[in-house]
Amino acid sequence: MNLDISPVWISLKTATTATAIAFVLGLLAARWMLGYRGKAKGLIDGILTSPLVLPPSVIGFLLLLLFGKQGPAGKLLQLFDLTVMFSWWATVIAATVVAFPLMYKTSLGALRQIDSNLLACSRTLGASEWTVFWRIMLPLAKPGIIAGTLLAFARALGEFGATLMLAGNIPGKTQTIPIAIFFAAESGAMDKALIWVLVILALSLGVITAVNFWSEDRQPHPKEWGYRNKARLRGLSVGNFWSDENSDNVPGPIPHLLYGGDNQDKFELIVDIQKQLPGFLLDVSFTTHEGALGLLGASGAGKSMILRCIAGLSTPDRGRIILNGRVLLDDRRGINLPSHDRRVGFLFQNYALFPHMTVAENIAFALPTPKSALAIKRQVEALLVAVQLQEMGDRYPHELSGGQQQRVAIARVFAREPQVLLLDEPFSALDTHLRDRLEKLLIATVRDYQGPTIFVTHNLSEAYRVCSNLLVVEGGKIVAQGSKQQIFERPPTLGVAQLTGCKNFSRAVAVSPQEIEAIDWGCTLQVIEPIPEDISHIGIRAHHLTFPEEANSENTFPCWLAATSESPHRMTLYLKLYHTPTSFQDYHLQAEVFKEKWEMLKDRLFPWRIHLHPLRLMLLPE
Repeated sequence: MNLDISPVWISLKTATTATAIAFVLGLLAARWMLGYRGKAKGLIDGILTSPLVLPPSVIGFLLLLLFGKQGPAGKLLQLFDLTVMFSWWATVIAATVVAFPLMYKTSLGALRQIDSNLLACSRTLGASEWTVFWRIMLPLAKPGIIAGTLLAFARALGEFGATLMLAGNIPGKTQTIPIAIFFAAESGAMDKALIWVLVILALSLGVITAVNFWSEDRQPHPKEWGYRNKARLRGLSVGNFWSDENSDNVPGPIPHLLYGGDNQDKFELIVDIQKQLPGFLLDVSFTTHEGALGLLGASGAGKSMILRCIAGLSTPDRGRIILNGRVLLDDRRGINLPSHDRRVGFLFQNYALFPHMTVAENIAFALPTPKSALAIKRQVEALLVAVQLQEMGDRYPHELSGGQQQRVAIARVFAREPQVLLLDEPFSALDTHLRDRLEKLLIATVRDYQGPTIFVTHNLSEAYRVCSNLLVVEGGKIVAQGSKQQIFERPPTLGVAQLTGCKNFSRAVAVSPQEIEAIDWGCTLQVIEPIPEDISHIGIRAHHLTFPEEANSENTFPCWLAATSESPHRMTLYLKLYHTPTSFQDYHLQAEVFKEKWEMLKDRLFPWRIHLHPLRLMLLPE
């Protein structure tokens, strides 16, 4: 039996060419659809994936309409005296159409699995969209993309129906293995058909085996991912001066020479933006200069969105943002600089270190370009020394502790030479010991940093220690701003008092110019400050309550202990005024005292006496 093996070479050549075309088109389509937010997204996705569900005869018929003599593509090709009907290129077109959806859908799934914070971080570090795609997306999506490529090849190899309609059965030209099988079986040459079946089965099984092997057994370790500047960064680990995580040594602030200041005469960030969010309108306007501005507010108040708008990761509906005299956003003038041009340093809550890059490569990624290899090496070394990670340059993020990862993220932020620092709850993922150590690093760094800093946190004590000024956001609006002392000691509203940790409140009405009736506490209190006309509540912080032995001053009342709650250093006492409590939930006030004070209090006979100092009372509107 003479067997023409040309279908093997035609099939392999066709499948390879179709896969290459589908690879490029599928990746581009997946990248575009990843960022597309239009209303027609579902329709477009359905069109792109339709060859997966349409019968081959339907696909072939549609291709005939497109590339036939009377079709739009056919007429266009005739102008150049070209035709694809019943040619090898027709087999490529048919194979590409059926292979494309697998490449597109698999690539889209792989790209969607990438942490969005990694992409956002790379943009704030100055990377263009092409750089983000080439150096972040492709390496991280590599396993999925390879699997998609192999599946697309297998699908192109097995294409039959559309190829037969568009390219026909021309031996040595368009006859692929599936077509050879069909015509061999039709003519009764079952032995020949069986041979071709075994050939294509072996090829297909080989491809599927490769997909499974790559997906399960060959998922690359980060060290295998590679990086085009790896050779330029080898040997970045310097010295022998590593301080491990259990050391009490705290890295010093990042030296000014490492992040530059562009010799600014005035450091100023002006933010005046509005953006409609689900449930409320974010509408904030503020100006900050050098030093740290703490951004406080409940979850969902819009704090992180403010940072994203400043960084260019989200776009406000209207407004303006000006940094050191440079307009980053102005909707009236049509200005909206992309993230990579804004010179912002964004420290993400989860660090957003690139897992396929070493510590040194992570830091080098943020360095302004162009720079020589020697300059890159020196700057990375200096930054590693500044955060005491000089032995860690060739390690990967997964090989570091949480505290070490945080320090790499801080070094990388300053490698960008930012003109403003945006810190989005940078310590929330750390334990208490590491949080304390890195807080000291941050305080020292912010203190020496020449530029504005915005620090988002839920930790009130942390905000008080790190920041000199505070801005409180509630429901997308600024409800208080000023010095930390002013905000904590004299909050302007009930909501601000609650956000800043006050636990004792009572509805209140004025009974005279210097007297307030605390309705929920059942007492009348003397006050010193003028009583606001719109007063609704009175409050006092738990640590401002005192326990005199004698009732010889105003605002002193008898009280009984309802319950206690213990922390490592303090006791919280739940107290009821005037009467013995009926249960542990029957109380008026919470008082916080140190353990030493509790040791003196607990043996006193009831009723105790509690004092609400007039200067400590907060008169609050709703």
